Parts: sequence; structure tokens; C-alpha cells
Amino acid sequence: MCKLPSVIFTETKLRGAFILDLDRREDERGFFARTFCAEEFKAHGLNPRFVQCSLSFTKRKGTLRGMHWQSPPRAESKLIRCGRGAIHDVIIDLRPHSETFQQHIAVELTAENRRSLYVPEGFAHGFQTLVDEAEVVYQMSESYSAEATQGVRWNDPAFGIAWPLPDPLLNERDRNYPDFSGASDRRVA
Repeated sequence: MCKLPSVIFTETKLRGAFILDLDRREDERGFFARTFCAEEFKAHGLNPRFVQCSLSFTKRKGTLRGMHWQSPPRAESKLIRCGRGAIHDVIIDLRPHSETFQQHIAVELTAENRRSLYVPEGFAHGFQTLVDEAEVVYQMSESYSAEATQGVRWNDPAFGIAWPLPDPLLNERDRNYPDFSGASDRRVA
């Protein structure tokens, strides 16, 4: 097992999705904290394999990106952190046999709280920026695949997501995703 400090794992109501907080060791210089440990991830039943990291920079407050996922065989888990600014991060459980199928949670990730969100395979993910100039860092267990990328509409009534800011700025793709039908052709996990 990794030596202290360790990552603090809190499972959400959506099985397999975790909020990760820092176990900070502080002194007069500042603090030190571990943000990832493969052994700790394995001990919590999480996929510790990350093959790609990406950075998203968003200029304007109220911008919404999502709701996206990759379908099998390119399904991916993600570790999300806001390195600058603040976001309202949302995930939806789209695993057909899950007891929390079609349920969602929202977590505020900020540069100040340094919190991360672990998103398992089979979940849609999206966020809305709460301030101008927000940066989000993604670590993913699979490489990006345009062919495997899917999405659902950000305001689909099937999920009832309460976004914090009205009239979000969206790109055409996110604005025009279909509602989630739950049909077998929408493979998520």
C-alpha cells in the first residue's frame, strides 16, 4: 500500500463513483498531498489504468460541456479535477443493470477544494463552468475514439439535472444530442 499521505475516497450514491479528497500534510511551506495511488485505487475496486490525459480550458462562465461517454469496447473510466476556477460536474449512471440506472449526481470541483471525481465506465459525464477561465484535467483509462463517442442531451427530462446557471453556452454537438431512450442500441457498458 502507498505510504501516507493517502487519497481520501468517498463513494457516492452511484456505485463505483467516488469523490476523492486530499489528505494534506501541511507545514510553513504549504502542503503536500497524494492525488493518485494505483494500489489505493485497486483496493477500492477502481480501475488504476490511465492511458491518456487531457486538459479543457473554457473561457466563459456558464459554458456547458456534455453529456458524453465512450461505448464498448472503448468504454472508459475518468478521473476529473478542476485545476483552475470552478465547475458543476455531473455524472449519470447509464449501466442498464445498475440499481441506480439513469440517476445522476453533481459535485462542485474547484481549484480551491482540489477535489476529484472518479467516473466509472458506463457513465455519461459533463460540466458547467461556474466562473470565467476554468481548466479541467481529465485522466482516462482508454484513448479517445470518435467512433465510440456518444452523448445525450444535457437537459433530457429523463434525468432531471438542475444546472446552476440558466441559458448555457453549448456547441452544436452537445445542443443536438438526442434524448436518452434506454434502447439496446445505446451501448454504454
